[in-house]
Amino acid sequence: MAKAKHTILVVEDDPLLLDLYRLKLRAEGFAVVTATNGREGVEAALVSKPELILLDILMPEVDGYAALKKLKSDERTKKIPVIIFSNLSQSWEIEKGLKLGADDFVIKTSLTPAQLAEKVKEYF
Repeated sequence: MAKAKHTILVVEDDPLLLDLYRLKLRAEGFAVVTATNGREGVEAALVSKPELILLDILMPEVDGYAALKKLKSDERTKKIPVIIFSNLSQSWEIEKGLKLGADDFVIKTSLTPAQLAEKVKEYF
C-alpha cells in the first residue's frame, strides 16, 4: 500500500463523528490519528507530529480552546495549522478561536465529511 500523503490529527469526542471523519479522510489518502479530548489531542500532536489538526471545541477534560492554547505555546507544535471544527457558531467564539491561533474555524453542521476533506486538501 502506498504511504499516505499527509498526517491529520482529528480531535473529536463524538465517536460516530470521529469515525466518519477518519474514514473519509483515509479514503482521500490521508493518514489519520485520532483523540477524543483536548488532553489526548495535545499528547497525540507531540507524538505523531501531524501536518494539520482538526480540533473540536466542546470536549471533556480539556476543551478545544485550552488545547489550542497549549499547542500554539509549544515550540514543537506551534507551527502546525489548526482548523477548529465545531457546532459553536457565535461570532465571538469564532473570533476567540482565531485569536488563539487557529488557522480556520469551520461550523460542523455546515460541511459534509466530503466538504471537510476538500477543506483539508486546501492546506497541502
